[in-house]
Amino acid sequence: MVIKTDELPAAAPADGTREPSSQAGGKGRPGAAAAELPSVMLLNGDCPEGLKKEERPAELSRENGLDEAEPGEETTGQEVIVIQDTGFSVKILAPGIEPFSLQVSPQEMVQEIHQVLMDREDTCHRTCFSLHLDGNMLDHFSELRSVEGLQEGSVLRVVEEPYTVREARIHVRHVRDLLKSLDPSDAFNGVDCNSLSFLSVFTDGDLGDSGKRKKGLEMDPIDCTPPEYILPGSRERPLCPLQPQNRDWKPLQCLKVLTMSGWNPPPGNRKMHGDLMYLFVITAEDRQVSITASTRGFYLNQSTAYHFNPKPASPRFLSHSLVELLNQISPTFKKNFAVLQKKRVQRHPFERIATPFQVYSWTAPQAEHAMDCVRAEDAYTSRLGYEEHIPGQTRDWNEELQTTRELPRKNLPERLLRERAIFKVHSDFTAAATRGAMAVIDGNVMAINPSEETKMQMFIWNNIFFSLGFDVRDHYKDFGGDVAAYVAPTNDLNGVRTYNAVDVEGLYTLGTVVVDYRGYRVTAQSIIPGILERDQEQSVIYGSIDFGKTVMSHPRYLELLERTSRPLKILRHRVLNDRDEEVELCSSVECKGIIGNDGRHYILDLLRTFPPDLNFLPVPGEGLPEECSRAGFPRAHRHKLCCLRQELVDAFVEHRYLLFMKLAALQLMQQKASRMENPTSLENGDSPSSESKPEDPPGPEAGSEEEGGSASGLAKVKELAETIASDDGTDPRSREVIRNACKAVGSISSTAFDVRFNPDIFSPGVRFPESCQEEVRDQKQLLKDAAAFLLSCQIPGLVKDCIDHAVLPMDGATLAEVMRQRGINMRYLGKVLDLVLRSPAREQLDHIYKIGIGELITRSAKHIFKTYLQGVELSGLSAAISHFLNCFLSSYPNPVAHLPADELISKKRNRRRRNRPLGAADNTAWAVMTPQELWKNICQEAKNYFDFSLECETVDQAVETYGLQKITLLREISLKTGIQILLKEYSFDSRHKPAFTEEDVLNIFPVVKHVNPKASDAFHFFQSGQAKVQQGFLKEGCELINEALNLFNNVYGAMHVEICACLRLLARLHYIMGDYAEALSNQQKAVLMSERVMGIEHPNTIQEYMHLALYCFASSQLSTALSLLYRARYLTLLVFGEDHPETALLDNNIGLVLHGVMEYDLSLRFLENALAVSTKYHGPKSLKVALSHHLVARVYESKAEFRSALQHEKEGYTIYKTQLGEDHEKTKESSEYLKCLTQQAVALQRTMNEIYRNGSSANIPPLKLTAPSMASVLEQLNVINGILFIPLSQKDLENLKAEVARRQQLQEASRNREKAEEPMATEPEPAGAPEDSASQPRAAKDPSSPSLQG
Repeated sequence: MVIKTDELPAAAPADGTREPSSQAGGKGRPGAAAAELPSVMLLNGDCPEGLKKEERPAELSRENGLDEAEPGEETTGQEVIVIQDTGFSVKILAPGIEPFSLQVSPQEMVQEIHQVLMDREDTCHRTCFSLHLDGNMLDHFSELRSVEGLQEGSVLRVVEEPYTVREARIHVRHVRDLLKSLDPSDAFNGVDCNSLSFLSVFTDGDLGDSGKRKKGLEMDPIDCTPPEYILPGSRERPLCPLQPQNRDWKPLQCLKVLTMSGWNPPPGNRKMHGDLMYLFVITAEDRQVSITASTRGFYLNQSTAYHFNPKPASPRFLSHSLVELLNQISPTFKKNFAVLQKKRVQRHPFERIATPFQVYSWTAPQAEHAMDCVRAEDAYTSRLGYEEHIPGQTRDWNEELQTTRELPRKNLPERLLRERAIFKVHSDFTAAATRGAMAVIDGNVMAINPSEETKMQMFIWNNIFFSLGFDVRDHYKDFGGDVAAYVAPTNDLNGVRTYNAVDVEGLYTLGTVVVDYRGYRVTAQSIIPGILERDQEQSVIYGSIDFGKTVMSHPRYLELLERTSRPLKILRHRVLNDRDEEVELCSSVECKGIIGNDGRHYILDLLRTFPPDLNFLPVPGEGLPEECSRAGFPRAHRHKLCCLRQELVDAFVEHRYLLFMKLAALQLMQQKASRMENPTSLENGDSPSSESKPEDPPGPEAGSEEEGGSASGLAKVKELAETIASDDGTDPRSREVIRNACKAVGSISSTAFDVRFNPDIFSPGVRFPESCQEEVRDQKQLLKDAAAFLLSCQIPGLVKDCIDHAVLPMDGATLAEVMRQRGINMRYLGKVLDLVLRSPAREQLDHIYKIGIGELITRSAKHIFKTYLQGVELSGLSAAISHFLNCFLSSYPNPVAHLPADELISKKRNRRRRNRPLGAADNTAWAVMTPQELWKNICQEAKNYFDFSLECETVDQAVETYGLQKITLLREISLKTGIQILLKEYSFDSRHKPAFTEEDVLNIFPVVKHVNPKASDAFHFFQSGQAKVQQGFLKEGCELINEALNLFNNVYGAMHVEICACLRLLARLHYIMGDYAEALSNQQKAVLMSERVMGIEHPNTIQEYMHLALYCFASSQLSTALSLLYRARYLTLLVFGEDHPETALLDNNIGLVLHGVMEYDLSLRFLENALAVSTKYHGPKSLKVALSHHLVARVYESKAEFRSALQHEKEGYTIYKTQLGEDHEKTKESSEYLKCLTQQAVALQRTMNEIYRNGSSANIPPLKLTAPSMASVLEQLNVINGILFIPLSQKDLENLKAEVARRQQLQEASRNREKAEEPMATEPEPAGAPEDSASQPRAAKDPSSPSLQG
């Protein structure tokens, strides 16, 4: 997600995402100086605004309106100590190697020491051993603190244990993993949570060590010329550099073959001799040997391929480890295995650790398929998750998911354990469900109702229930049939996500994963105990199974759901059932409640958790507000399940709250002022005359309502309003005011603000009792207002944020993310693009328009591709996909599909087949598609679905008209559909041959949607840390963020998007505090993690590369910095193209570094491109452009081309003068520099004249031309990247601290008087572009700013 708030975790809680202003609010923006740093004052962004942000964190952190005990400042201290028990070291004695010591921590398990030993270079070949302390064996699963006598310096002895069949298998698997440890094929194939990372290719190994080594040598000449395709203006977009070949990948061959022998399992008599299994090995020297795994270890036997002889062969060497045996019989193995292990251990751990969820790569090089016994075995003995490590074989997923939810959560350690367990089970369940869904579609699972037609079949595999996204038994007949059945699972998943986030004790949801694979949508759910034995009719005790004809309710369900109603803004309401009885519900009618055999209360079918979107649900006789009808709504959509997003509901309620304050607060203030003389005034409701209503405390009422409240100015106003609301009858006037305000904003209570939605309004088939008609009418109006709010506030707000560069999407996924954060569904994409087209700043929105059009085209193509694939049988899959891609992207006018039938059908069979009736579908229908037809369908789909008219009939017209890139379209469609293609250069534009052949399609992966459990405590720490940093307390902020990092690691393991955000912020802080080495190490981890978890070319990864390059430059690793910047530029070109605001920043960075190494001409190419892009996107008068002119002028000065330098600096000076005024320091600096340039120019001219006059004998004073110093380059780099150091004396610091405190008090006071519009205005502009620091006129115009400007 490229919100340019430097440090927003990419996963800022999507469930409670706020309006842009609050959400981005000044994240990476330290607002004032740290006491520990007397010499620097740091302003990362617009100063005065940064200081206004102190009140943020407390409210933000209340996610989902649950006032869980937040770790307040006081509690955190003690709670955290519980986690950080101090570690100690123990000595390890292992057979055959020197003893070594190992650092351990008391809450580790003995098992974790096992893991460490299995990973260490010198002990990695052991798997079957136990640890002994003073002769006593330690239990695998006990914590170290519970082991008696274990302390600093204890000696643990590694004792080899006898093998069992299971242990022998684990050993062979481990050896195979060690042999494959550098092989990237698992990452390319998307298995076992492996994913790619290429950072080490560009940094030549680990940055930390090389940093110290290279310090002296760095000024040696370095080759800075980038490849041709990276230079500004290049039209070439190659694909191969995306995955450069890592030299470690050509793996050293240790063995030719290691596989299970055909003689397995051992016959009875050999079993009784201790034989467990037999292996067959071909060594690198081509020697074929047969090996017995016995209880005592491994030895060679005398069997051959066709003759079984289990007797030991010579040399009679029995080894407890297979590696030691192979070392004995193959010298090549011995040599290469040692080298391989050395390399394995040298790799950064983040390149090896598994990710929590599988990341798939859309390209891969051609790989040789090698023999691999473990892979083959896994494929056939369906390894469901990890059962060989779990007693009792298959996992009871439902039990695991629900038990982890029931874990205690009273204090921090308990919550960490609980969140960790929830996260782990979810990621395992997602992996198992994905695997099962693929097996179902590939036809490897037997249906539980095999006699029904394919669409209606349901499956159970590994205790997971699978159903296909088709409308079985006309369930969705009134809602849009199959189309509705296709979207229902994702709506349901959103519901599950939401209820999980609210996390009410006693209410259970099903584990749910939605998998799209080969054109089918599969829903995977955990199974409610007992549901399969009974009929659904009997089990449902709450809700309706027929969309509202028969409805039931249940007091316990009402009580549980009532607890979710406030955070989810759901109204408790009554409906009529088929017998005209009133039934009370607190959810939509489709939401069913079932009590499982385990006695738990489950809710399922949460597809209408959120209110319907009336813009896409025409209801006869109901008109929409004017804003909607102007935009052409309501439009009939394909299905009637369109819901508003949770983010929209929250933003709407927030908006209504501001309105409520506007109406009520003003009048109340006036009344209050008039009563001030009155001695019984109820200041804050604490006067004796007013007893506050106990059941209406201001806290939760205010806090939870807004899911953490968005506008920071609101907190105090809220409190005020609540107090007055809770004032009982002492002043009827104030109650009247509140009552009017409540009525005006559609609040359901007349004494306090409370807006909720009835999700059943406009639901076909749901009837409401007569007595509720007025309430229903109000609810209908509320829904219409919400639909209008989306069009009149949210979409224009999004476009405004894009103009202000508060958000900088770079590809389809980041654009979708930005839309969803504002609650705008993707079906509004056409409307967003219309608004962009009509915007007066159309030019500055060019990048948004291009991304939007590309997204529109690829989404429409995806819809078509889905139905296209359903008609393809497995044998024709690669031919069909390559044909589709040719029609979609190739300029070749008439691609012909290769039918798989041509390859292999014998003559005889053919004759017989001809008279066989075809199956239900003609499986070759896909082969007749033509490019013209496909593009016609894409334009039609764009019109029908997004209501946007595309002006193109072929791919070439689309590229021409909208300035798109084919390679970008290929990336987008591949990511959306799960296609993996061969890494090679495609000639899209050739008119003589199609771009793709069937050999180019390597694989098709599932696209998986699942729940992302959150680490709430860690997130609170992270936010408090950010707040501290904003207030300028860097050290404290740094400590809090380090703590957050620990907690994140505790919950998520080592790899996660949020940990990535944490590391990035830490790196930035260390950099600002001058600790470059630490900054480098944290940022290196952030880059690796972003590559592994988000994808090697995800816009977030591009950002991380840029930060890392800056820190490398600061540590004088110039060549590394350049290659990182070149990588970032290449990825930007591939993902979007050159014309993006972000390229300006990138090119300024590259230009500056090149200037530093005196590559002036190259430097100018990049800087001038940056100048052009900045001028286009920020307007020719912006401060960014002034800075750009200055950078260009500096290079011309270095080249002694003073005329050009003067020209550019003058442009910059003019901008500073008009924007900031004569007296601003920027203007003065620029004018000084102009004088200096003029002097140099005059001096040069004199010299030239001298030469002309006196010829060669002229006495020429040497020109003072110096290469720019590294320090000056670094200073400029800091400026453009938004990091500003301002020197301050200790005294200034004290004054500043006092000033900050004073301003806070002023704000508190004024906030109580502020008008209700104000809170929005006090927001800092969304911490959009941290690099704007140097170029925001607002900062300078603000009257308070000179005091901070140094």
